[in-house]
Amino acid sequence: MFFQPDRLHFFRPLASKHRGIIVGCVHALYERLHGPSADHAQNLTRDMLRDLLLPVVQEARLGLTAADDAPPDLEFSPVTDTDDAQSTGAVIRALERDGWLEKFGDRAGLVSAYRFTRAGKLFAEACWTLDRRSARTRQRNVRSCRNALDAALRNLDAYDLVDAYDYAEKVISDLSENVDYFQELVRRLMQEATETPWDGFMEFLERFENEFKKQLTADSVERHRQVIRDQILRLHQLAPEQHRQLEAQLNDIARWARQERVGNSTLDWLLDRIEDIVEAACTTKHPELIKAMSVYMQRAAAIVQQALMLRGGQRSHAYSIAISQSAALAPAAQNAFLDKLGHAIAPAALRLLDPATFKLRSASERRRALTVTAQPRVSREARLAAAMSRAEADAFAISNDNVVQRIRDELQLRDRPIRLSTLPAETAADILNNMQLVEAVRAARDPHLRVTRLPAKLWNAFYTGDDYQVEITK
Repeated sequence: MFFQPDRLHFFRPLASKHRGIIVGCVHALYERLHGPSADHAQNLTRDMLRDLLLPVVQEARLGLTAADDAPPDLEFSPVTDTDDAQSTGAVIRALERDGWLEKFGDRAGLVSAYRFTRAGKLFAEACWTLDRRSARTRQRNVRSCRNALDAALRNLDAYDLVDAYDYAEKVISDLSENVDYFQELVRRLMQEATETPWDGFMEFLERFENEFKKQLTADSVERHRQVIRDQILRLHQLAPEQHRQLEAQLNDIARWARQERVGNSTLDWLLDRIEDIVEAACTTKHPELIKAMSVYMQRAAAIVQQALMLRGGQRSHAYSIAISQSAALAPAAQNAFLDKLGHAIAPAALRLLDPATFKLRSASERRRALTVTAQPRVSREARLAAAMSRAEADAFAISNDNVVQRIRDELQLRDRPIRLSTLPAETAADILNNMQLVEAVRAARDPHLRVTRLPAKLWNAFYTGDDYQVEITK
């Protein structure tokens, strides 16, 4: 897509020898058009564009030498051009020719104005973001995802579900960006290991207080994980009319989801994707962040401790250094050096420890490990208790596959939907199968099996709860 006729040489300005000037001009232009202090009330004309880029070109020319010739395909050289205005015009022509800028008609002023092309805006935003520290609070997307799901439950609006999906994707990107940040700190720490990293460490402490502390407490993905699970489960259990309403809205506003989904329901696929993303953030990215932060703290603490030890070692070995220096001097110079050293250490007070305060401690006795020489005999009562424990544990362990196969056979036999309240509940095995039925069917994710919660309640002698209807879709 970047090598079509309108963008055939899109990357040519960034591949030149003077690409730093181009990046600086693109950065300033993005700040003017789309930055926080952008003036959206007035379009950027040719004169305004030249006045904006002229200081950038002048500042960049100061760091160049005459040997830095521009490549011939760029058609301008900031070194050889004596006029700053001509160099600025060459930069503008290069950006416009290679598909970064485009002209459009300003109907209000009846002049031609300049703006970024779509591809130029995307890459200019990347260059602008690299040089600008993000000021927003990290991990706020976790809470935003939770609030969007809550709004979808209250309003039954498909736009809230799409927002929740976008926020869930940003959770992964935020965690990945923070992991990269700590890995970059570790690399910088290893490169500058000869110097004590006080500046970088103080910057990390300030950022931890303002950003990472909230990320690990109030905005922790682990804290909101269960609530998001419950909200997704409630959205899965919507009534058939509400389910169809949300499904129709999603198919209208999120056509991309219809192409990417797996299965017949866009709503179920979108909810499963949100749950999978949050689970991946909890099980993979969040532990990676904790590990990366721990590695940086360990490396920084080791380097700081080493620096303190070297500084303390220099102080403790000061007398040895003084002796070695005095030994290398001539007798006259040695006497002068010792006199000067004596005046320097004259205020020092020397105190000796009383030998009576030293006491020798007796060696502690080692505990002898108890060794078993004879094989213990297991009594009949112990074997019976172990067998009963295994039987009790196995009695409540039922495979989800067996439960799903049982309800599938029952549906094929009756050839109609089955309500949970109509299933037999005579034995303990029946009760356990009924209590595990809904979870087993949803865990199987069989597109032909569908579970719908009914407004009625299920009452029997063993438990109470919501009643469900299970059916086979064709």
